[in-house]
Amino acid sequence: MTQQVCMVTGAATGIGAATALRFASAGWAVAIGNFDDSTRDSALAVEAQCRQLGADTLVYDVDVGSDASCVKAVAAVAAKWQRIDALINCAGTTRFIPHGDLAAIDDLEFERVYRVNLIGMFQMTRAAVPVLRDCATATQSTSVINISSLASLNGTGSSIAYAASKGAVNSLTLSLARNLAPHIRVNALAPGMVDDGLPRRVLGEAAYAKVVDTLTQAAPLKRVSQPGEVADLAWFVTAHAPAMTGQVIAAENGLLLNG
Repeated sequence: MTQQVCMVTGAATGIGAATALRFASAGWAVAIGNFDDSTRDSALAVEAQCRQLGADTLVYDVDVGSDASCVKAVAAVAAKWQRIDALINCAGTTRFIPHGDLAAIDDLEFERVYRVNLIGMFQMTRAAVPVLRDCATATQSTSVINISSLASLNGTGSSIAYAASKGAVNSLTLSLARNLAPHIRVNALAPGMVDDGLPRRVLGEAAYAKVVDTLTQAAPLKRVSQPGEVADLAWFVTAHAPAMTGQVIAAENGLLLNG
């Protein structure tokens, strides 16, 4: 198989779905990560769109919080195509808990969020490393993209646990980039508010609309991002930035300018 393969976790909705479509539009085969039956219809809809673009596809189930599940998912992708050229770690979780309400967040919530956002990202990458390394050549590395967040850079976001987990993702990215070079490049994307995806599912429509309006007004560029913008950035870093590794790229409509 000479066609390049992109494996995306959390690909049923939001940034993950947009990323699968972006790579499919570029002629890559796409492995679409699904969590369970609750997201299967959405994952299958993404697969149908990718196929309309002419892409070869696979929908695989994975709970990134389980190491065995990560290993099984990589094995399924490798069995179909015998290669993985890019891994995009989009799977994530959160709950909206006011940062000032320290009593509302406990050790179990920290552990739940870290299990998916940090440990899951590490386990997924670790499982994919042997295949990614085998696909690298002397002139072309393979790529891992970790979806971080503006919360990792300014301590905001849906909860303290979420912000801390994404800060840890940035450190994980640096460590992996250093230790997987020269065969595998590892970078992180840190978007601000992204319309659709996880926040909408967690908040519900009314509360979500209020958050979007607040962050639109707060941003110097007076906008929030779309999933496709983050997907385009993941595509660029993977396909057109061979010198880039160990970077955390903020794309947050200028919110960091607010201090």
